[in-house]
Amino acid sequence: MCDQDDFDRLDYARRVALSRRQFGLLTVGAGLASLLPPPADAAQVTGRSVDIRTAEGVCDAYFTHPTSGAHPGVLMWPDIFGLRPTFQHMADRLAQSGYAVLVVNPFYRIRKAPTSPPHPDFNDPATHKELMGMMASLTPEVTVTDAHAFVPWLDEQTAVSRTRKMASTGYCMGGPFTLRAAAEFPERIGAGATFHGAALVTDRPDSPHLLIPRIRAQYLMAIAESDDKKQPEAKSMLRDAFARAHLQAEIEVYHGTMHGWCVPDSSVYDHDEAEKAWARQLVLLKRALA
Repeated sequence: MCDQDDFDRLDYARRVALSRRQFGLLTVGAGLASLLPPPADAAQVTGRSVDIRTAEGVCDAYFTHPTSGAHPGVLMWPDIFGLRPTFQHMADRLAQSGYAVLVVNPFYRIRKAPTSPPHPDFNDPATHKELMGMMASLTPEVTVTDAHAFVPWLDEQTAVSRTRKMASTGYCMGGPFTLRAAAEFPERIGAGATFHGAALVTDRPDSPHLLIPRIRAQYLMAIAESDDKKQPEAKSMLRDAFARAHLQAEIEVYHGTMHGWCVPDSSVYDHDEAEKAWARQLVLLKRALA
């Protein structure tokens, strides 16, 4: 997972990439949709808030899927700012491409979504301390416990195909969660994608990259250039681990990007590079979940 140094060194919220017009649009739902155009052949989708019982409580989440048929399931883990309209729109957009998407509130043990204030200032000491403390509560054991609730829940839904593999995607702190879920459900999860995933490679014995031999999923890892500059060896270690496991993996550093660039309400959102990463995700899901 991310730690204090990960966020401090990446200067996460100090750089503003959105134009004033884009930032203003993000204050309303229509603005998010304008930054996330649907695919040309977009399916009609329906989404709703859901509650999922876990071993440690009830998780609030958002589930969206095409209005007819059964489709591959996707478990989406948000970034440190949690489940919010941006991620609901991102889930809807992915559903328009033919997937049944569950985006969860990983902080449900602490409070229901939204778990961060609108347009949070990560440089505010109180906000910074609270968010980092919340994230610290998401231990590897907690993630595994939750995966054992979320994956079966998806499989119980009529909109989810049981005959096709499932995917797990994650942003920032959610990146490692995809590997932990895939390692727990190697027969079920056939694709994984991380976007500016934090702390995928560490020197700790529970480092997420050490789980790669246990998974059977094809992967996309979209790395921020700022992350790569701070840990240039990580991409090679990830490539080596996937190669040794004989798993197909696309691991790429996206030029000019800052940590957080894939999420439209991020202060460092990079539309063009985010669209490139999104397109690569669609290629992966189409291939691995066929």
